[in-house]
Order: sequence, then C-alpha cells, then structure tokens
Amino acid sequence: MPKILTDILARVKVDKVIGPVDIMVNNVCFDSRQVVEGDIFVAVNGVHADGHKFIGQALKQGAVAVVCEQIPATVQKDVTFITVDGSAYALGIIASAFFDNPSEKMKVVGVTGTNGKTSTVFLLYQLFSALGYKCGMLSTIENRIGHHSIKSTHTTADALQINSNLNDMADEGCEYCIMEVSSHAIDQERVAGIKFLMAVFTNITHDHLDYHKTFDNYIKAKKKFFDSLPETAFALVNYDDKNGAVMLQNTKAKKSGYSLKSISDFKGRIIESRLDGIELRIDGKDVWSRLVGGFNAYNLLAAYSVAILDGQDQVETLRAVSGLSPAEGRFQLIPNTAGVTAIVDYAHTPDALKNVLETIKSLRTGNEKLCAVIGAGGDRDKLKRPKMAQLACNMGDHVILTSDNPRSEDPQAIINDMEAGLDPVQKRKAVSIPDRREAIKTACMISMAGDIILVAGKGHETYQEIKGVKNHFDDREVLGVTEFWWKEKCNDKLMKNYFCLTFQRPQDLETSTIGNRV
Repeated sequence: MPKILTDILARVKVDKVIGPVDIMVNNVCFDSRQVVEGDIFVAVNGVHADGHKFIGQALKQGAVAVVCEQIPATVQKDVTFITVDGSAYALGIIASAFFDNPSEKMKVVGVTGTNGKTSTVFLLYQLFSALGYKCGMLSTIENRIGHHSIKSTHTTADALQINSNLNDMADEGCEYCIMEVSSHAIDQERVAGIKFLMAVFTNITHDHLDYHKTFDNYIKAKKKFFDSLPETAFALVNYDDKNGAVMLQNTKAKKSGYSLKSISDFKGRIIESRLDGIELRIDGKDVWSRLVGGFNAYNLLAAYSVAILDGQDQVETLRAVSGLSPAEGRFQLIPNTAGVTAIVDYAHTPDALKNVLETIKSLRTGNEKLCAVIGAGGDRDKLKRPKMAQLACNMGDHVILTSDNPRSEDPQAIINDMEAGLDPVQKRKAVSIPDRREAIKTACMISMAGDIILVAGKGHETYQEIKGVKNHFDDREVLGVTEFWWKEKCNDKLMKNYFCLTFQRPQDLETSTIGNRV
C-alpha cells in the first residue's frame, strides 16, 4: 500500500528536508537488510546498533528516502533526506501514519508494570469479549486478532509490527485492543504515535536493571508512558503501590486508582481465598473468581476498573469477571494422580516469586511440604538472583536451584550467583541441579501425596534458550509426564537415599544401601 511521503510525515516534527517530498513510498523499514526499491529507511540509534551506519546499505538496496538525526557527509540527488530530533520517536509516528493511524479506529488500553501485565491484559481481553465486543490483544503469551491467535515474540513489538497488528485488528472490526507496554518499549519509543484510551499501572518492583541500570531510571521509563497521555485518556494506577501516585504526577489524563488496602476510586477486598479460587468484594458487590491468590485479586480489580471507567454496566461487568480464566503459566495447576499440588508460574522477579510463595503459604494446612524449583535468566539483571534464592529458601521446605533460560551464560555460574545469597541454614534446604528437566523430576520424586511443587520462572514458555538456540521445553509437559510417587517407580535405592538425606526424610531411608552413599 504505497503512500505519498508528505502524508506519512504529516505529524512528524521535521528539522530539515533535502529533496522532494511528493514521492511515493512503498514501505517503511528500520532494518537496512529489509530495504527494497522504493522504501523509506528510518535510521534509529538502537541498543545494539546505530542505524546511521547502515544508511549506505539502505541506499544501495533502493531506499528513496531516509529519516535520520544527522545527514551523511555525501547525499544522493535522487534520494530525499529528512532530519528529526529523535528518529526512534519519528519511526512510531511514521509507522502509525503509514498504516492510516489504526489506533484511532479503536479503543486501545495499555498495561504496564513489573508484575501482572500479561494476566491483566488477558483478563481484559476476555472481559470485553464477554461483554460483546470484538477485541485484539498484544501480549507476552500471544497476540490475538478477534479469536485468531498469532505467535508473540516480544512483550511489546517494534513500532512497525504494532501498527501492522493494529491495522489488521481495524480491518477485522475490532473495537478494542488490549496491549502490554514494557519499560523497554516506552524507553525505545516503540509506542510513539499510538492513541491510548487508557494506561494501567499494576506495580513496580526490582527488574530489568541490566537495561535501565538504576531503579530510578526504571520508574522514569514507566512514568514516561503516563506523562505522554492526552487529556482525553484515562490513567489508572494501583494505589497500594507507592509509585502509583508517582505515575500520575505530570499526566494530563483523567486520574483514577484501584486498591485492596488504600483509599481509592475502585475498592476491593478478599473475602475468601482457596486453591480453587477467591471471593472478592468489589465496590460493595461480592464476586467469585476461579483465579487464585492476592496478586490475581489486583489483576481482576484492575480489569473491572477499566471496564467501569469505559462506561460498562457494573452488574454485567461483575458477571463477566466471575467467568474469567487465568492466563497460561500463571499459577497454573497441573493435574496428576499422585495427590500432589503441582503449580507452574511465570514468576521471574523477587516480588513475583514472593507473591506466589505467600499465596501458597496462605493456602497451606501446615502438614504438607513445599518444594520450589527456581532459576534465573542468563544475560539479565544479576542482582535479583540471590534475592530469589533467599525468598525460596525462607518460604519453602525444599529448594532446587536450576537453569531458566541461561542464554549465553553457564547455567552453573547463574546458580552460583543465586547460592551466594544463602546463609548456612538456607543452604541446607537447597540443592543445585543445572538440568531443568532433571530438577523438575527430582521435585516430583521427593514429593508425596499432599505436598506442593512450585516450578517458577518460565510459565507459558515452550522453549529453553541455551547458547543462542531455543530448544523445546515446557515445564507443564515435564510435570505432566513425570511420575510423582517415586517410592513405587524408582528402583535406584542409592538415589532415593541421597534425596532422603538431602531433604531430611530419614523415615524413608533404605538401610540396606545407606552405607554405600555415606
């Protein structure tokens, strides 16, 4: 769908133009390798590379226009050069214009925060669908256009992909788009040019400091999203997070808050919490949900608040809320015949892990053992590794430290970072098994009827990234096919005794072989 250059630059703040602007542009690219004859190339100074270094390559491949922050020393007479103050921001505006500003054809709700983004987005997608609207969704787990699912590769895609997806949603008649907005995307201007009806803030805790460097920078990245909202938009924040009020400080949008503990516009309270769901009182009305835990109470309350701010009927909204299902890999119970409560959760930050462990603690009778299988991602924030190990050891009976997505790092080195935060008492609860499959199997072998297994970190993911290669791996599959009742299935007496000693189950020691191990 070719466009006239003048039209796609209409909302861009241009510093200087060299060459004609009434030319036709076939496509927009910010990756020089994808440029073909008739395209416009936007030279973005990114995290890993500066697009200005590849202007020459883009021209060789047929670019007819270049948007950049600095014009090269030599220019081609038949190419139009446009300079802007920030090419990343300009890319968002250009991408939106190239796809005919699709965000203006529907109501777009953006959800940001450290934890709860994916769950809240998935709940909102279900909620508005249940209320009779055709919806789109852009999330970590998957993208959806109506009921059609598209694989997701990033929490928040690049500006071109976002607007392409929004355009497809508009063509399909979607009235709403619910999307995750990551701090990386905000910082890199990937959501520039998108018209948001509402921005939702769930919470902010320790994460992504490998990218943002400081927690203050991380907060500022989130806040930037709210600062950019127009007067016509809504800004909805979690008032129980002290930084919720910070998000609202400079926004022009209409301000609202939700909470379980503080005074707020939308007030909730947990009446009862069980492994099969929670009962909430929301704005004076009682509602039962199949979702589990206090963290999901916040997610449900956020979804309800969005609907009410949008003018939906309260009774119909609460009825729809009661039928919502959890997102994949979020406190997901894995069925088994061994009488073990097996849980898979995406928790990969200290706060998220703490929330899950506290939820489990609140549901325990006191007689069962909790075995937590946790890891930490490679090439990511190292500061959270010891904190996560400490949390698991403080709140679990047995802890197995294993690999998550080690990426380019040595899995054992990551585990060593986790172990470095443990004191002698905590270390007695933990063992190191770098192979994640064996770690999960081990948790199953040492767990008995009534016990609880938590496998945290990967949730919905169906791969494990090792040395640049994504290998198929699904925690849920491993749990689903592993035998729990190891006393009947495992014939290796030495191995059984090893686990009994390690995890302090002397009642199950087989004395005929114990001398061979110790």
